[in-house]
Formats: sequence, structure tokens, C-alpha cells
Amino acid sequence: MSFLIRPVRHDDLNQLVDLAKQFNLLNLPGDKKVLSEKIDRSEQSFADKLEKTKAEYLFVVEDLEEKQIVGSSLILAKHGNDEVPHSYFKIIKRDHFSQDLGIGFIHQVLRFQLDFDGPTEIGGLLVDRAYRRRPEKLGKQISLTRFLYMAIYPEKFEERVLCELTPPLTDEGRSEFWEALGRRFTGLPYQEADALSQSHKEFIESLFPQEDIYLALLDSKARLVLGRVGEATKPAQHLLESIGFNYLDEVDPFDGGPHYGAQTADILPIKMGRHLMVADGKDSTFKEQYLIATMGEEFRATMCAVDIRDGEVILPAKARQILGVEIGEQVFAAPFHYNRGRQ
Repeated sequence: MSFLIRPVRHDDLNQLVDLAKQFNLLNLPGDKKVLSEKIDRSEQSFADKLEKTKAEYLFVVEDLEEKQIVGSSLILAKHGNDEVPHSYFKIIKRDHFSQDLGIGFIHQVLRFQLDFDGPTEIGGLLVDRAYRRRPEKLGKQISLTRFLYMAIYPEKFEERVLCELTPPLTDEGRSEFWEALGRRFTGLPYQEADALSQSHKEFIESLFPQEDIYLALLDSKARLVLGRVGEATKPAQHLLESIGFNYLDEVDPFDGGPHYGAQTADILPIKMGRHLMVADGKDSTFKEQYLIATMGEEFRATMCAVDIRDGEVILPAKARQILGVEIGEQVFAAPFHYNRGRQ
């Protein structure tokens, strides 16, 4: 089968709604009106018509043979500014020692923080349930391709990249962390508060406690999920760790989910990616799998085996056809497989 990764288009709307309804992502809900607005924003962002604080880039995976949208991913160019700051809890250790008792404790505390000059954020990662566990690893493809776009257009993004991972939730979709903390200060149920936070941030800053919160005072169920990753999100966590992301000792103020981050220049698909010229070669041995992205007006990417020689890349004819590139054109190429020791 043939798969193409490209920017979303308006004629993808109905298929994107169907895809999003399989899941429950707040930044990519199965709501036709919301997704139509996101497609508008994405098209304007790719066309450089929006300032960085408002730009969102939405990518989709298309099964070219079935003409079906089967996956998506998202980049928020800047998450956190003077108008809408990025909020989180920083986890800090505090030492307490009693001379009289001769004993001490190291306590973890939550400290509410606001970032008015926030990082780039990635999210919106979806893969159709029918296409999961395929050998093409479509989730990995659509996740990593975002970084190729960032490598080609670094001026559109920040020097830091953030990813907020989903923690374990109850079978009803409730957050034990929110029940123990956030609900007591806002009076709102978790789903309502998290949905509201997508467009309104003022209530967070106004109602959340500004003083340090000792974790020892929270319910044990809340402490158990704090900073942990839900089972369904662990593959995404492992992928991020393999390309240079680390846990930031920060958690989401709503569900306690961990925040992972990296310096943009140190993310391996960006750090190891190269600009190469497409060449025609005989006796080519297509061994290593790479993600290949176009450098022209229309961004397109696909994964294929390649033969790289002295600043040139030889692509299979089918990959050239998918990308719409000719011999002599430049592409951006990044390895598909990584581990932290590979530099």
C-alpha cells in the first residue's frame, strides 16, 4: 500500500471527523465545526498568513490506494504568550529536618507556574484503529514527519518543543488527580474544565492555589497517577524518548499528566536530517528506511528505503511518484529508526 503525509485540506473534513470520533482528544475533537476551523487555521498557517502565536499545522496520512485519511498529527507553533499563558505544575523537592527528633523528610511539592513565552507544542496524534500494528508504522511516520517540517522551516517554531502526555484515567474518563485537587478549587468536573481550558485560561490563574502544594496531603489515588503515562500513550512516550525528549518534572494542572520536552535543534530527526539531491542510480541497494520530505511549495512526505551517496539520495520510482519529485530536485531526508545512543 502507498501512504502520503501532507497538510490537511478542506475536502478531508468528513474523513477527519470520522477519524477523530474514534478517540477523545481535546485538541482534535470529533466535532465538525471545530475541525473545520482547525483546517482553516492550518491552511492559513502553511500559507504563512498567521502569526506564530496563532499558527497550527495539521498533517494527515492518506492511504493513496483507498483514498482514505487514516492518521493525523498537529504542531502548535507557540503554546503560551502574554494573552494566553501556558500553565503547569512544576514538581520541586523540599527538605525538612527536625533537630529535636533527629529525623528529616524530603517532600515533593507542586508549584503552579505560568509561561508567557512558551514553546512549540506537538499533539493531535491519531491513527485509524484499522491501520494500527501495520508494518508501515503509520503512527511513527505521522509523528516524526512533523519534525522534518520544523527542520525545513525553523523560523516558524520555537527553540523548545513540548509534548503533554495523557496519564492513566478511570474507565469513565475521570482524572483522579483532578478530583483530588482541581475540582476542589474550581467546582468543575474534569472533562468540562479541560475542554474549557482549550479556549479560556483565566479561571486557571484566578482559582488555582499560588502556594506550594505538598503531595503528601493529596489522596493516594491522585499521587499514584501523578506524572505517569497511560497505557495507550506509552508507545508515544517511548518514541519521544528515543529521539531526545525528556521528562521535565512538570505535569498538567488538570490531570497530572507528564510534560516531555527537548531543545528543537537536539531532536534527532532534526539533528540528523539532511538536505539531499534526488539522483538516478544504477545498481542501487535500498537498505535504510528514511522519511523523505519535499522542499517545494507543497509539503509532502513518505517513508521508503533509500540509497544515499555523497550528498545525493536515490529513491525508488514509486516514492518519487508519491512525492512528485524529479531527478535533480532537493529533498529533506531523516532516518526512520533511532535510539538515544545514535548521534
